[in-house]
Amino acid sequence: MAVVAHTEEDVALLARLIRAEAEGDGELGMLMVGNVGVNRIVSNCLDFTQLRSIPDMVYQSPGGYEATQKGYFYQRAREADKRLARRVLKGERFHPATNSLWFFMPEGGCPAQWFGQWNTGRYKAHCFFSPAQSECPAVY
Repeated sequence: MAVVAHTEEDVALLARLIRAEAEGDGELGMLMVGNVGVNRIVSNCLDFTQLRSIPDMVYQSPGGYEATQKGYFYQRAREADKRLARRVLKGERFHPATNSLWFFMPEGGCPAQWFGQWNTGRYKAHCFFSPAQSECPAVY
């Protein structure tokens, strides 16, 4: 059963996003970026109270993804990337992105906090940040 309602077009959109944001981090990194996207839809807290669908999440402005402003995002979704998108839409979660609502790629180490949210870990180039459970219980 899906965690987030979606169409095949939504799967392709999420696949394009995770590829554009984390292809350099391999499949696991792409799955973690997918976790963050799904978490933003289900969380209904903080900066993400108006997100109800995959397009809402992908194109959120302000607060969305840099990839949507760059050409690489606008390539056709590959089947391998769609398979990864379907996995996170079915509810697979991967640490350190399990409950994360944010990630970014710093030039150096991961800061302990980012916009008041705690670092939950790093995977290759990306640092992941999660809210307190009391702030966003739906993401836990």
